[in-house]
Amino acid sequence: MTDLPKSCDAVVVGAGAAGLVAAADLAAAGLDVTLVEAEESVGGRVRSTVRDGYVLDRGFQVLNTAYPAVRRRLDLDALRLRAFPKGMAVRTDRGLLRLRASPAGALSALSLLSGTLVRPSDLFRLLGIAAGNALEPASRLKARPETDTLTALRRRGLGRRAVDTLVRPFLSGVFLDPSLGTSSRADDLVWRSFARGRLTVPGAGIQAVPDQLAARAAGARILTGVPVRSVAPGEVRTEAGTVRCRAVVVAVGPGAVHRLLPALPAPVLNPATTYYHSRPAAPGDDALLHVDGRSSPGPLSSVMVLTATAPSYAPPGRALIASSAVGDRRPSAADAGAEAARILGTRSGDWEHLETVHIPDALPAAPPPLGDLRRPVALGDGLYVAGDHRDTPSLQGALVSGERAAAAVLADLAGA
Repeated sequence: MTDLPKSCDAVVVGAGAAGLVAAADLAAAGLDVTLVEAEESVGGRVRSTVRDGYVLDRGFQVLNTAYPAVRRRLDLDALRLRAFPKGMAVRTDRGLLRLRASPAGALSALSLLSGTLVRPSDLFRLLGIAAGNALEPASRLKARPETDTLTALRRRGLGRRAVDTLVRPFLSGVFLDPSLGTSSRADDLVWRSFARGRLTVPGAGIQAVPDQLAARAAGARILTGVPVRSVAPGEVRTEAGTVRCRAVVVAVGPGAVHRLLPALPAPVLNPATTYYHSRPAAPGDDALLHVDGRSSPGPLSSVMVLTATAPSYAPPGRALIASSAVGDRRPSAADAGAEAARILGTRSGDWEHLETVHIPDALPAAPPPLGDLRRPVALGDGLYVAGDHRDTPSLQGALVSGERAAAAVLADLAGA
């Protein structure tokens, strides 16, 4: 590890996606930049570990190729992305219903079209919402009247059974918000990105994303294993010493930002817990995301056989299954495995629990009003903040916030 300097132009605190982007842009502009990270590796919440041949991401994470900042900042080909099929499988009171994200897929869902679960008009209305958002420029989506997601869906004529059977189970895993209280503007942009891009994972795990961002920030001095005690205008105090600087960018996770910037309101956080299980791989492993659309749903929001899409996530002959619970619902590993098997429609007798990952700050909440979805990143006196709590709660938001923070630093230093 490079020694901590006594001074530099800018210090970035936190080597998550936002901090890595901010450091890269500041270094590319010719500034002497130091990035300090408390953990021993970069990534923040976007992180993976490899154990006994299994790739275990820090919670179930996907990379959406439609995000503009993802396309700007990453070499997607180098990530060797594996794309999940578009659609989902819904465990209903009448069995497992597979839905493909197309009119043809909708027509094949005979149990839905019979009207016994959801009105046929609701199914096509939902497809129309996704298709309409895909065609609209993002600026027009942000200009729509803003409300919460549930109210917006009702105003668009979607029935209660369609919301509870299809939309709520899916969006609970996206926003970690079963109440659907997330801003309708964030919801519109999510449907747009899902329709326009693919949900993927890098072949080597989600850790490949921050590793690539760090390589692109090679012009900055990146120091890991350096916890920060406090920040102040022109100064960052770490456990390894104090650095004087002209600008400080605080890019720690949303759960830690209030400790370093107590004047900034603490973001409301949506927690999540992911359970990793393994079992023998089978040729018929279903690659669709499975959600629980039963009238009395269990504790899991989603289940995915990751290796049906990305075999590199497990040793040969083994399947890796990720199941997630949102909020305060944290079943035991055994109960989570049994429930995941029920949702998939398989037995759990040969399942092996690998790891349980609880993330208290998995995503910042995004209730209305969000306005243009962007909160200020320049706090004055040479202090700046970046993270997805300043933009949309997503990797897109984290990357954009890092760009905005760097641009604000450069503008202020140029005018000084």
